[in-house]
Amino acid sequence: MGRAPKWCWDLVFSLVLFLGVLLPFSRTLMYTNHWAVRITGGNEEANAIASKYGYRNLGQIGSLKDYYHFYHSRTMKRSTISIRGTHSFISMEPKVEWIQQQVVKRRIKRDFKAGAPQYPYFNDPKWSSMWYIHCNDDTHHCQSDMNIVGAWRRGYTGRNVVVTILDDGIERNHPDLQQNYDQMASFDVNGNDWDPMPRYDASNENKHGTRCAGEVAAVANNSHCTIGVAYNAKIGGVRMLDGDVTDMVEAKSLSLSPQHIDIYSASWGPDDDGKTVDGPASLAIRAFENGIRQGRGGLGSIYVWASGNGGRSRDHCSCDGYTNSIYTISISSTAESGKKPWYLEECSSTLATTYSSGESYDRKIITTDLRQRCTDSHTGTSASAPMAAGIIALALEANPYLNWRDVQHIIVRTSRSGHLNAPDWKSNAAGYRVSHLYGFGLMDAEAMVKEAERWKSVPPQHSCVENPDKQSRTIRPEHHVRAVYKATGCLDNANHRVIYLEHVVVRVTISHPRRGDLAIYLTSPSGTKSQLLSNRLFDHSMEGFKSWEFMTTHCWGEKAAGDWILEIHDSPSQLRNFKTPGKLKEWSLVLHGTSIHPYTSLYTRLDQLKVRSSPREDVSDDYADEYTGPCHTECNNGCDGPGPQQCIDCLHYFLKFKNNTRTCVPECPSGFFGDEKKRCKKCWSICDVCVGSRSDQCTSCKSGYHLNEETNVCIPNCSDSFYLDKGDNMCKRCSENCRKCSAFHHCTDCRPGWRLQGQKCVFSCEAGTYFNSLSRECEKCHVSCATCAGPGQESCTQCATDYYLEEWRCVLSCSLGYYIDQASERGEKICRRCDASCLTCAGQGERNCSTCPSGYNLEGGVCVVGTVCKDATEESWAEGSFCVLVKKNSLCQRKVLQQLCCRTCSLKG
Repeated sequence: MGRAPKWCWDLVFSLVLFLGVLLPFSRTLMYTNHWAVRITGGNEEANAIASKYGYRNLGQIGSLKDYYHFYHSRTMKRSTISIRGTHSFISMEPKVEWIQQQVVKRRIKRDFKAGAPQYPYFNDPKWSSMWYIHCNDDTHHCQSDMNIVGAWRRGYTGRNVVVTILDDGIERNHPDLQQNYDQMASFDVNGNDWDPMPRYDASNENKHGTRCAGEVAAVANNSHCTIGVAYNAKIGGVRMLDGDVTDMVEAKSLSLSPQHIDIYSASWGPDDDGKTVDGPASLAIRAFENGIRQGRGGLGSIYVWASGNGGRSRDHCSCDGYTNSIYTISISSTAESGKKPWYLEECSSTLATTYSSGESYDRKIITTDLRQRCTDSHTGTSASAPMAAGIIALALEANPYLNWRDVQHIIVRTSRSGHLNAPDWKSNAAGYRVSHLYGFGLMDAEAMVKEAERWKSVPPQHSCVENPDKQSRTIRPEHHVRAVYKATGCLDNANHRVIYLEHVVVRVTISHPRRGDLAIYLTSPSGTKSQLLSNRLFDHSMEGFKSWEFMTTHCWGEKAAGDWILEIHDSPSQLRNFKTPGKLKEWSLVLHGTSIHPYTSLYTRLDQLKVRSSPREDVSDDYADEYTGPCHTECNNGCDGPGPQQCIDCLHYFLKFKNNTRTCVPECPSGFFGDEKKRCKKCWSICDVCVGSRSDQCTSCKSGYHLNEETNVCIPNCSDSFYLDKGDNMCKRCSENCRKCSAFHHCTDCRPGWRLQGQKCVFSCEAGTYFNSLSRECEKCHVSCATCAGPGQESCTQCATDYYLEEWRCVLSCSLGYYIDQASERGEKICRRCDASCLTCAGQGERNCSTCPSGYNLEGGVCVVGTVCKDATEESWAEGSFCVLVKKNSLCQRKVLQQLCCRTCSLKG
């Protein structure tokens, strides 16, 4: 083949850079100590410039003329910051035309094995009944699943994704949750400590959070019960619903560990009673805003919300400020049959749907339950939201660099109407099918992970606040108000310009004598009509709406500019005072979206590929038989045919076979690593992924082996002082002084000279001393302690001779209000508190008082009120006085009545 002209090389290089930008994870920049440089003048000139600035020239980049690979040994191998300083001066050299510091482009194994069985096998007893995960049940004629198994078969199970359930706590020691439990993603806001365990009672009232957690991340293949949608994800819980819920409680919960937690799942909200209008207050709003701006390293926390269960009360989820927020992913429910569940609330803010129950005879959701059990009766939108959180966790594993809006875009693009029955399915002007019952449809896990794999982040969000329409309009019964607003999408402001829509918010102020009689509609310039509010039978409020924000997703992808039409219908459901009609006082639009098409980069890539594959110009007759068709995308410098094995040079790596043929691949397969010459070479035999061919260059291991985090060697069992982190399949070192442990801070055995105290190893000190971790020496306990865990008399674990244990302190004598109890298991003398009615006592119980507080009398060992006794006389017995009646009806055991009739009650007979 002839030598290609210079413009061809420029085009090839541009394509290399362009395709590189489109690769899924190029947005998160991890800079290396390697540079690509274009230098004219040949290799000698490149060597001279490299030497001048402390680089080493590793040679020409493949077959790209004038492009060289420079390496700098004194620069950090990995850095999130682009290197400046002397590295900037090289670009000033006359012969240097271009320079770029190289960034790491992460690639994820797909692990899709052709010919695998259609459904995996799990030994969890409830697996066969989990109809909403695998749709292979001919008995119930299931019509559509959410393709969760398809996502699993592509290798995605939620690994390295953290989900937290905001609820009434989670049972962290549940066998199906314990392995995936994440302490850093958990907190007890109600109790202000780090333990989210639910409060137990006879009714198992606080089971909700544990049930939601199991849907997300119940462990697979532990033979206990069930399996989570993202069964390798980390799961945490926030106990915040078992007490007074305040703005501060909500804000604390929503902002817990935003750099550690990826997804917050909430299945709660204001009353679903059909008459409440409520939403987050100022602190919670700020927590949402901080989360989406700063959470996950700036990518944005992901908030998943249940749309509500107020269907029976004719509630409308647009009156719930949590599901109505642009920051939350509002999830609705559908029954197995695709029919509308009786509890479903309809509204325009719902984004998508997952399965739950329908009628009483429909199958429900299987999940973990309180007291280490499981249940097959979880239901409502409470079951749908965590299921959605699990599916999103699969997508985040496929692409951890999705921002909060990327996730919503992917849901919109991949959800499907399928067999879901709704009378209002419509296609908007951007081609998306959408419904007030189900949003954009049933979530599809496999489609989401496939979309996530190739996703390039959408352009920045712009928010355009249009000027409010303050013209007051009367809302008359049996009539409707129609207001038209001509929106520009802030075209004159580049920082706020919105051309393509995402969320549309309508802010309204309305006065009305009966709020529940109102229905509100919004029609976009493209003609898509959203119902922002429906009539609510039980909403008798006269408060109307004050700057309430309704939100619709139904215009997603449409153009923002044009005439927006707001309609308000007043349909009286009962007699009311028509002399005070309602008024639309003010309304305005807040348009959220992008100033350029959100998927422009995808279209640009297709156009570039068309240019790349166009017929070559200036081809002479001597080359008439040369292949002129499109090359495979893995080809770097032309090809002899369309396949990856026909490339002249490879863009990424090549695999060489025994017959001396080779094929270009985007990444080396499992068991191989890519070297600097683009070759895929074999790892050590038991390495699954590696950086070199030696046994100590593994980064993950084949089944049956675990990676030692310090030596990078694959071993069958972890040695002493190491524990197995099952999530990472890695042997990690225990904390200091542990000989064996089950987790970093959970020692089970200690090194010689140390002893186990709880889950920590402490220095083995003599009796009467304790180990001071600061001085690293054994120091004496307080004089009152025989043994102790620290300084002070409150740290005693056993009292010294002649001392009594009183409320975790050792004292010489019991305090006022305490008595000596000799019945100690270890022979200790213990001071126990007297009954609350006694000043001093001789023992346990209210009948052992020896003296009483002021105002009380001692009667037979009982302290009774001295001034209210209404004792019976012999005459009153016959008359049937109050105290006599108390005595006759055996009510003296009641303390209050006993104090009123003290002597009567103490008389025998």
